[in-house]
Amino acid sequence: MADITLSHRSPAAGLLPEVGGTVTLSEGSQTPIWAVMPYRGQTKALSDAMQTAHGVAFPAPGAIEANGDLRAVWSGLDQCFLFGAPDEALKPYAALVDQSDSWTHLVLDGADARAVLARLVPVDLSDSAFPPGHAIRSGLGHMNALILRTGPERFEILVFRSMAATAVHEIARAMRMVAARAAL
Repeated sequence: MADITLSHRSPAAGLLPEVGGTVTLSEGSQTPIWAVMPYRGQTKALSDAMQTAHGVAFPAPGAIEANGDLRAVWSGLDQCFLFGAPDEALKPYAALVDQSDSWTHLVLDGADARAVLARLVPVDLSDSAFPPGHAIRSGLGHMNALILRTGPERFEILVFRSMAATAVHEIARAMRMVAARAAL
């Protein structure tokens, strides 16, 4: 029998970074991502336990709660993603599912990042509708995505791991279009 060695490889390995005009697309951190889904009637108790264990509450819809490198990000109805390992104290209040290998974590950063993303998502990305510190679920081209606005000109984009090459291709294409338009 052959001796096979498997090694960890990030979803966007060899695809990034991409630079176009004023925007850079890079891979986000490889921080563990855990889905946290409160059991029926346990959202308040879970939020209290998260506050005690991690210093972040269960986020309101569209919100990002942060404490240092640890973040709790709203990711859908009665669900958040915890960027960092959950404390055992959360187990009585929620289902905890390791999602680390399921997602591609991309970072779009630069002066024209919003213009690039606007070519791909059917969402108002203005500061008043989608300010820094917020998250949305949306389509990104034909893919499902979780988009975090983490700064005035910085977006973090999570797509399913199987869509990594497609997401990089689509975003890089939009980056080239925005850069070409600016050059006119």
